[in-house]
Amino acid sequence: MPNNNKPGLFNTGRIVVWGLFALVMAVAPLVFTSGLGMTVLSQMGIAIIACLSYNMLLGQGGMLSFGHAVYTGLGAFGAIHALNAISGGSLPMPVSLVPIVGGFFGMGFAVLFGYVTTRKAGTTFAMITLGLGELVFAMSLMIPEFFGGEGGVSGNRVTGNAVMGITYGPPIQVYYLIAVYTFLSVVAMFAFTATPLGRMLNAVRDNPERVEFVGYNTQRIRYTAFIIAGFFAGVSGGLGALNFEIVTAEVVGAARSGAYLLFTFLGGATFYFGPIIGAVLMVLAFVLFSEFTKAWLLYLGLIFLFMVMYAPGGIASLIMMNVRVAAFGKLKQLLGNYLAMAATLLMALSGAAAMVEMTYHLQLNSSQGSELVFLGTTLNVASAQSWFGAALVALVGFGLFELTRRRFAFKWKEIQEFIEKKMNPENAE
Repeated sequence: MPNNNKPGLFNTGRIVVWGLFALVMAVAPLVFTSGLGMTVLSQMGIAIIACLSYNMLLGQGGMLSFGHAVYTGLGAFGAIHALNAISGGSLPMPVSLVPIVGGFFGMGFAVLFGYVTTRKAGTTFAMITLGLGELVFAMSLMIPEFFGGEGGVSGNRVTGNAVMGITYGPPIQVYYLIAVYTFLSVVAMFAFTATPLGRMLNAVRDNPERVEFVGYNTQRIRYTAFIIAGFFAGVSGGLGALNFEIVTAEVVGAARSGAYLLFTFLGGATFYFGPIIGAVLMVLAFVLFSEFTKAWLLYLGLIFLFMVMYAPGGIASLIMMNVRVAAFGKLKQLLGNYLAMAATLLMALSGAAAMVEMTYHLQLNSSQGSELVFLGTTLNVASAQSWFGAALVALVGFGLFELTRRRFAFKWKEIQEFIEKKMNPENAE
């Protein structure tokens, strides 16, 4: 009988994980039934494919790209033109295959641009991708026949004959189409990591000189991975075109590329599920968090800064470190420290955020009066008491957080030493 517990793509544990992933995607719209919930879920699926395709370059290949939006964006433009061709009757294909057209557009441009970019590695590669990204964005305003000018290109996904009553008019039908593509893309990109090409891509990332020494062409490996990543990026763009029914020059802009980089890093580029976390956070930040405060980009930049300084492995690395601690039965000893750090950090951030919000109100909303409500508390930007109170809360919070952090660091060190002794008893004194 086959051993179902052996390592591989389809062992029992991974089948359970894939099943739970599919189940969550299937029932999510039944839980979040509002229009906003459906919008957020659809965008999360699109972002997951985009961030995972970007991580194929960054996390798996060590290729820092500043122009990944070129391939998601051009895939979106290709898809919207295909959709309009279907509506005009010149392209006999179902709407459900439009994202595949976007994938081939992304792959085609990856073949063209990747031949140039992947001839170099490291900083040179990053600078070339940045230049190509700016070039494509400039061209998007110079070639209105394809890019539609400032107004972009719009389409109508409700076209052609309905298949089993599916017209893609209701948002939930579009969501399930996105969910199917997301699941298949996530599985396919995970399968890629177990292929010989995926393994060699990791080797090129870690030690390109040794890869060259054993006879492999590192440029060809990077180029092939770049093309595959371009295909999945185009699929993501095609799904976005169907979801929004309009594509503008913004989708190939540097801001979109920067978002893929930032949130893939925040999620954790060294773990496969890290970009999925990053994609979810990206949608929450752009769709929800941006509605609560005008200073959301400032907060996002600060979060990125602190993650680079204190958790360069991203959120996924923090999760996996605690999973390791839990596996040795030591997580309970840290729960009190985590609660204390969370409470003091929340206190510190509340005070700091209050000062930020008052500053933004003073600069941007002064015509609306001197008062604003923040976290249920009325603040007055014209009153020294509000400023002093916010500063005091922030300083006390940060002071208490530093005390709790030091206690946590001491206990964390003890636990890590205990784990090392358990894992390597021969090295224990």
